[in-house]
Amino acid sequence: MKRNNLSIVWIILIIIFSFNFSFSQERVISGIITTFDSIPLVNAQISVKSSKLIVKSDTFGNFQVSCLPIDKLKISANGFISQNVKLNGKIKLVMVNLMLKTNPKSRDIAIGYGHVKDKDLLYAISSVENKNDFSHYSDMFDLIKSKFPGVQVSNGEIIIRGSNSFNSSNAALIVVDGMPMGNNILESISPVEVKSIDILKDASSSIYGSRGANGVIVIQTKRGGD
Repeated sequence: MKRNNLSIVWIILIIIFSFNFSFSQERVISGIITTFDSIPLVNAQISVKSSKLIVKSDTFGNFQVSCLPIDKLKISANGFISQNVKLNGKIKLVMVNLMLKTNPKSRDIAIGYGHVKDKDLLYAISSVENKNDFSHYSDMFDLIKSKFPGVQVSNGEIIIRGSNSFNSSNAALIVVDGMPMGNNILESISPVEVKSIDILKDASSSIYGSRGANGVIVIQTKRGGD
């Protein structure tokens, strides 16, 4: 009887040892870091709690890191809200979407540290999603002022930036369904017809040359966006 009991004890000890050994062995975890659901977050920092190891995401937001099966990762990037990810031994792929902080300087910080491209972040912040219903706006000027508080309307012109010159217009370029238009086009478009509105500034507006120097209002209508 004593031999049987001793054998059982040894079996239990072997099982416990094997279990602890398997969960003490490091494994490689892969992951993808994004922001605004789909924009890759470059040089995001991934910290491993157990080993204090730190790696960074590549230009596509991808990373690989060695850690214990049961461990914790901290994902962080300048200008973004950090996230902690708990590993339970089964997770092999980590997908994290970091949110931009509400601090007004967060956008500049994120771009300055090279986490995202200016044009990508600007598009994500300024883009008005297609699912929005614009039917309750009285006209296009009302729609633009409501959706983009930093924009001004002066004498029928859209001003994205402050006045830069006394001799030339500071009006933003209006592009409707890919075609540059005059400001008077806004009077002939009903908000109900609008599918999306984007604001382009700085580097992202340079594709329109000198005409986009004061920023660009890009409007896609339902009839032209199909």
